[in-house]
Amino acid sequence: MLLSAVFLALFAPSVWAQSSVTDAYVASESPIAKASMLANIGPSGSKSSGAFSGIVIASPSTENPDYLYTWTRDSALTFQTIIDQFTLGIDTTLRGEIDNYVGAQAIVQQITNPSGDITTGGLGEPKFYVNETAFTGPWGRPQRDGPALRSTALITWANYLLSEDNTSYVTDTLWPIIENDLNYVSSNWNQSTYDLWEEIYSSSFFSTAVQHRALRQGTTLARAIGQTSLASSYGNQADFLLCFLQSYWNPTGYVTANTGGGRSGIDANSVLASIHTFDATAGCDAITFQPCSDVALLNLFTYVNAFRNTYEINSGISTNEAVLTGRYPEDVYMGGNPWYLTTLAVAEQLYDSLIVWNSQGSLDITNISLPFFKQFDSTITAGTYTSSSPEYSTLTAAVKTFSDGFVALVAKYTPSSGGLAEQISRSNGAPVSAVDLTWSYASALTAFDARAGVIPGSWGAQGLSLNCAGGPVAQTVSVTFNVDAPTLEGQNVYLTGAVDALEDWSTDNAILLSSANYPTWSVTVNLPGSTDVQYKYIKKDGSGTVTWESDPNMEITTPANGTFATNDTWR
Repeated sequence: MLLSAVFLALFAPSVWAQSSVTDAYVASESPIAKASMLANIGPSGSKSSGAFSGIVIASPSTENPDYLYTWTRDSALTFQTIIDQFTLGIDTTLRGEIDNYVGAQAIVQQITNPSGDITTGGLGEPKFYVNETAFTGPWGRPQRDGPALRSTALITWANYLLSEDNTSYVTDTLWPIIENDLNYVSSNWNQSTYDLWEEIYSSSFFSTAVQHRALRQGTTLARAIGQTSLASSYGNQADFLLCFLQSYWNPTGYVTANTGGGRSGIDANSVLASIHTFDATAGCDAITFQPCSDVALLNLFTYVNAFRNTYEINSGISTNEAVLTGRYPEDVYMGGNPWYLTTLAVAEQLYDSLIVWNSQGSLDITNISLPFFKQFDSTITAGTYTSSSPEYSTLTAAVKTFSDGFVALVAKYTPSSGGLAEQISRSNGAPVSAVDLTWSYASALTAFDARAGVIPGSWGAQGLSLNCAGGPVAQTVSVTFNVDAPTLEGQNVYLTGAVDALEDWSTDNAILLSSANYPTWSVTVNLPGSTDVQYKYIKKDGSGTVTWESDPNMEITTPANGTFATNDTWR
């Protein structure tokens, strides 16, 4: 059964009705989401299925799919929500949960796993069993966003404790955990990673954005507790990260979510990055992709519109009204459906934007963000509109209605129990995939808080500028690929791989190798320095028939500078 009759009765083609259903849903769902999120945390959570103290399960679902694991990323996002609620005075009963999480992460960091140990890359391991042991099965590893997100959650907690004069706990207990994560981020941010959906191995906008935030926050905390050398090192790497962050922008109107993968690049990854790096003190800063920046708003416009004709359930909805959104338009996982957390993320970005516009008393429209605003007023032009202008009132009211529309759709497809699964059926709106997804509940709480005007603490985004000359981001190295590959008459050998320079796994645009030293085929390509690169060779004949070499993918780590050569054999 879908949303109860009292909510359904509120749905009507009017702004008042949409606002009313959103108000009612927020009031009803908030306590359910909070209780359900806590139910998924060990040791006392009612659905945490034997999880150890402070361990967050992704979901109690154990089949189709089995999510009874603890992910570093999901856990950190959950506890960022919990820590924010405690430190902002929203819920001061959560101290015990936070202490348990700190203790659990001190243990999890030390678990040797398929990615390594704490000194050899183990912090990039994405998930563990809920009894704090290593998961050793095949998986997309490493995932380098987890350490960044965990460090920002714990730094937020550390900053609060410093304000309460509890310096010794910060330096003795929190800092060792935080330092491990920050050192990992500082050393590995320019290495390839699986994205937050665990599918694409390349560079990821979400990972880069949260890594940048982590090092900025880490710089400030390190300086506050006397770790001046580390503060300087983290700050330098943060500058490089900020430069690299700019490279994801596609001037056609969106953030390219991953540098590899062969998809369009339109992805909720970018919206989630914007809300999880929100810093109200930075205003509508574009270089950190703040929610109300022109680039973030155009990206949101492009992302939302990509789903208008993707799902049957969005049919017939006006082009200036909310729709359900998913991970990315090409998604096929579980049938490729809308997600609760991605739809709520759209609303949260818009609520964050309203917070800033109301705070600064104006909104700016540039030629970049103009398409976003024109969906609400086709006659609007670029310019600055102060809060006393009719245009400001009209536009902010329209954005509020638009953002409420996304929450109202989530409300419409929330079961009467208030339980939030991972996905919503693209055809009939029924819950799909893992039940009681912890991340879904956390995303509801953060969206509701943003709607209420709650402003999270600053992480240091205000006043940043780009200083990209001489940094490692622009460094490329010359890599010569050599492969011993006997061929049939009419066949040629090509190279493709997981980075732009290797054509993102395209067979049509794969790079032709020279047969001058047959049976060795060779080509030289400029690749990013200090980067893990996966690649494969293919053979194509005159008819265009493609033959891939066998799995697994080839992989190299390019040096920071100079040249590099491979000596491969066709498999």
